[in-house]
Amino acid sequence: MADKNTYTNSLKDFVSHPVATAPSWVTDIRMSAAERFAEQGFPTTKNEEWRFTRVRPLLQHDFTVRKHAPPDGLPDDQLSDLAFDDSAFHRFVFVDGHFAEYLSSTECPAGLEIRSLRRTLESDDPLVRQNLGKHAAADRNPFVALNTGYLFDGAVVHIARGVSVDKPIHLLFVSTSDGKKLMSQPRNLIVAEELARATVVESYHGVGDTVYFTNAVTEAVLAQGAHIEHYKVQKESLSAYHVASLSARMERDARFRTQYVSIGGALVRNDVVAVLDGEGVDCRLNGLYVANGHQHVDNHTNIEHAKPHCDSHELYKGILAGRARGVFNGKIHVHPDAQKTDAKQSNGCMLLSEDAQINTNPQLEIYADDVKCTHGAFVGQIDEKAVFYLRSRGIKSTDARHMLVQAFANEVLERIEVEPLRDRLATDLVAWLSGTRIDTGLPRKGA
Repeated sequence: MADKNTYTNSLKDFVSHPVATAPSWVTDIRMSAAERFAEQGFPTTKNEEWRFTRVRPLLQHDFTVRKHAPPDGLPDDQLSDLAFDDSAFHRFVFVDGHFAEYLSSTECPAGLEIRSLRRTLESDDPLVRQNLGKHAAADRNPFVALNTGYLFDGAVVHIARGVSVDKPIHLLFVSTSDGKKLMSQPRNLIVAEELARATVVESYHGVGDTVYFTNAVTEAVLAQGAHIEHYKVQKESLSAYHVASLSARMERDARFRTQYVSIGGALVRNDVVAVLDGEGVDCRLNGLYVANGHQHVDNHTNIEHAKPHCDSHELYKGILAGRARGVFNGKIHVHPDAQKTDAKQSNGCMLLSEDAQINTNPQLEIYADDVKCTHGAFVGQIDEKAVFYLRSRGIKSTDARHMLVQAFANEVLERIEVEPLRDRLATDLVAWLSGTRIDTGLPRKGA
């Protein structure tokens, strides 16, 4: 069984004997984060931000970092199941936390750079030095501190001023197994200069029903007028642990859209922090999570309205079956100077069994007086009247229930503008439903 000391000692060893050369400032970042993790340790349910999520199951395993790229890589048939048409995407693949150049499409048009973080650190790129570790809070999130201590590889995406990238950028992270319980610590940095536009898809997958640990951190920096469409897909093994943090900072008139879909994972935690740091920013956060069996999925979002005349809109939906547990904690923080804020938050959950459970906590923290802010939460089951109506039209009971669940999810899925991604996720939802029991005759709320 692992504990804080296990990871602390592993971090010390990694910092002392890094896999690749890096400038001194990277070593300083690693050491500072390792020290911070040693102070914090893993969160417990006594921590307000983790009171509904126990990380003890994660600590039942001794995970190790693969220090060198896997020798066998990834078979072509497995890659084809996980990736999209190479001609329609800029593809960057990582296997067990290591960049796999032979699986990636590394040629990029003028104004777009996609690089391995490991190689970029070796060259001491000033862009990375200026932004890496400046937005994800290692001092407040122990898993971000753990990731930063293991700072090694991931993707660096740089879109130059005024450049509009024609194809989506797909960052594909795959975890395998060679008989060991592996952990990977992907670190991604997305920098969009003034008036730049791009679409970025992050997807996390597991090969087989293996036990592993993914701890991912992404930092996104949008300069004035930049526009980033960001998608994250979590389809880990049902025996895997997935913890992730996205931190985004937007300057004046920037547009940031991030959509999250979670299907896999035994224990999943996804944090999103968005800082609206310039007037006229528009930020949209959408999410859909489905869980069955004993899966646990925790979503925490925090939107910081730091400047006036900004809009944020958030919609998260969950579908829980079996004995699955869900958590949604969404916070909108309006700073004193953020007048004329328009913020809307909505989260809902559909329970498909009596034993499924959701804990939801929408929050508004407002320190300005000229704002429009709303939030709402709803939890319910399938509408039996709607089922009866569909059955009266000749539709089978199971098909009727599946149609209603799909309709509930489609409010999020239809907002995905990348058609191949939207179609694949819709197919995944159908497959998930086909293997999911939907209890009938659930007691109505208040009954």
